[in-house]
Amino acid sequence: MRILNIQRMSTEDGPGLRTTLFAKGCPLRCAWCHNPESMAPFPEIEWLGERCIGCRTCIKVCPAGALAFGSEGLAIDRSTCDRCLLCTGACPARALEQRGEERAVSDLFGELIKDRAYFGEDGGITLSGGEIMALAEEAAELLRMLKEHGIGTAVDTCGYCRQEDFEHVLPWTDIVLYDLKIADSDRHRRWTGVGNSRILANFEYIADRRKALGLTLWIRTPVIPGATDREDNIRALARLIAGRADRWELLAFNNLGRDKYKRLGRTWPFAETPLMTKERMETLVGIAHDVGCTCAQFTGMTALES
Repeated sequence: MRILNIQRMSTEDGPGLRTTLFAKGCPLRCAWCHNPESMAPFPEIEWLGERCIGCRTCIKVCPAGALAFGSEGLAIDRSTCDRCLLCTGACPARALEQRGEERAVSDLFGELIKDRAYFGEDGGITLSGGEIMALAEEAAELLRMLKEHGIGTAVDTCGYCRQEDFEHVLPWTDIVLYDLKIADSDRHRRWTGVGNSRILANFEYIADRRKALGLTLWIRTPVIPGATDREDNIRALARLIAGRADRWELLAFNNLGRDKYKRLGRTWPFAETPLMTKERMETLVGIAHDVGCTCAQFTGMTALES
């Protein structure tokens, strides 16, 4: 499996205390994504300037000549870089780090099962991304192994995949965390790079079968200023979700991904966007409730207000 990392002691990727495995690679390009290192399906290099000692060892070992020092530190020409990763191994200060690796499913199982002691009755393991459904067959194998050892399982997905992928995964899944971002397909394409017809069809498929499969279904909507926070969008999503999910989380925008974009040499259009206010989030939850979607609630940080 192409993975980004394993995060332990997570409380935001399903109920209870969890370990979350993040896959590498995503078919969407959400403008607000706060995990840009998870988008590409191949290893990438990040430069951590605070660690750099300016020894220029990385430049000496780079066979592609893709590295150079400038006024703002190390510059990586990613159009030239062939991702040989020699620089990450040569850097004595670990200022260059590899993001993403291939690992065998059996190896990942052995790593994840170590954490079973702290899961309790509600916790477990969540497979997230990137997009875990892009690795559906490998994910199903890993989920099966975990379930057979009594571990609670969850998948966190954008829903942009084939229905057959869910057929592989759902029999071994307890909880589905499903993203519904924008109800209008044209606006969805503008902000994520793809339309939402496949996402909505897969939502219908899962919602219609959740009781028969014994699934818990949580819907998640990132509330992004100027993109997904329109009241008509929340109202339209509420009509889709009402009575068909166990929980709907409106996730307040956060700007914690700002430094990640810098380390990858990218700009982020939301770098200066302020956090949502508590009042605004409560208003959006109220709209959802008025439509009849009473399972809606908001989570995440909001702006401090005087």
